[in-house]
Amino acid sequence: MLKVLHGADFHLDSPFSGLKPDAAARRRGEQRELLARLTDLAREREADLVLLSGDLLDGDLVFRETVQVLARALGEIPCPVFLAPGNHDFFSPQSVYAALDWPENVHIFSTESLEIVEFPTLKCAVWGAAFASPHREDDPLAGFRTQGPEGWTKLAVLHGEVEGGGSYAPIAKSSIAGSGLDYLALGHIHQYSGLQREGNTFWAYPGCPEGRGFDETGDKGVLCIEAEPGGCTAEFVPLCRRRYRILEADMTGGADPLEAAQAALPPEFREDVCRLVFTGERGAEPLDLARLEGALSGRCWALSLRDRTRAGRD
Repeated sequence: MLKVLHGADFHLDSPFSGLKPDAAARRRGEQRELLARLTDLAREREADLVLLSGDLLDGDLVFRETVQVLARALGEIPCPVFLAPGNHDFFSPQSVYAALDWPENVHIFSTESLEIVEFPTLKCAVWGAAFASPHREDDPLAGFRTQGPEGWTKLAVLHGEVEGGGSYAPIAKSSIAGSGLDYLALGHIHQYSGLQREGNTFWAYPGCPEGRGFDETGDKGVLCIEAEPGGCTAEFVPLCRRRYRILEADMTGGADPLEAAQAALPPEFREDVCRLVFTGERGAEPLDLARLEGALSGRCWALSLRDRTRAGRD
């Protein structure tokens, strides 16, 4: 049974535009810390391979420190690492993937055509391809069928959108089913998909390992895969430093706004980024969100308030 660690969509150096500048800078620093947790997990689980399915970087404008931390962390992983650049960090002669010398254990796919790397000692083969621009309209698995020795575990790492209709490498389910792969490691979708199956091929999106906004709520992490010819299991492992949460405080019945807010923000949310939405029917007096935000300071790492109540009669 082959042990594989599968991650994607780190989006290092994201702007975190929804946060204040100092908080955004801290979140970018915490993203870099995520890489050490990935390395530790690879060691802890004794991974045979690490597959990274693109968009490790949020764009081509990244801090030098970030790239240095990324290269060092991947080099410290005690097994081969495969990276398939995505639409945000596509491979080009000017990209950091081409410009820097990467650790020997790191293989970066550099063309849109599928490339194979074989590991006879592990009895496995890994295929992968890269985005070469911010868009790709063809199916990278169209017409593809694995070859190689019987009894080998056959894997692929790609960035793309299953059954997508856009320009981000749309991958047809029929292409997955006909590929002959045992596991297809995908990136691009920021929610964990669960382990899926088309034909005899298993596939999954791990989602992003750190939420960056309120469209990426809850636990975020990577997948620990155990794969063999014809079989696959997946375990979701949270790695995120903070979670984004959307909470509600119901004002119906004349509830005190501060008490309702405090009840909706239990102590275990103290390290999270929260959006608290006041709902229901309140009195005619408007909510003083600025005062409430000040009174709730320290209930979570970052807090934003929204008034969605309906004004009633006092």
